[in-house]
Amino acid sequence: MTGIGYDVHRFAEHRPLVLGGVTIPHSHGLEGHSDADVLCHAIADAVLGAMGLPDIGYYFPPGDPACKDICSLRILEKCRDLAEANNLLIVNVDSTLVAEAPKVLPHRDAMRTNIAAALGIRPERVGIKATTNETMGFIGRKEGIAAMAVAQVESKDRPV
Repeated sequence: MTGIGYDVHRFAEHRPLVLGGVTIPHSHGLEGHSDADVLCHAIADAVLGAMGLPDIGYYFPPGDPACKDICSLRILEKCRDLAEANNLLIVNVDSTLVAEAPKVLPHRDAMRTNIAAALGIRPERVGIKATTNETMGFIGRKEGIAAMAVAQVESKDRPV
């Protein structure tokens, strides 16, 4: 079973930039109730969608005080727990970050390691790519970052 996820966050001053559970040096972080890790959020929605479950807002409602500044790797751990509870295995995830800056490649391996650990899969099962928006739109104007992801899950009883 396959799911897709998408998330976007605008830049905000005086916040750290967290992508894939890695704090990346940058002039701005991302706005959000949690740590605003746009990459983890897109991956979480892809995994939840593959399982036929509601999106992350259902499990981690915006505005819920318990979710304030939560590390988004905890969201991915919840996805892993839900997979276990539904007798499913997370097979792999693939994702793309869309941003004019910062450069993602220097942090890619650390992101893959963090995401894999949270999901309970091997790092080689986590794809992370990055592209720009060729200076077009809100991303091109450096107003925020978007992320897209796909995920595959299969039954523990009957692999797809």
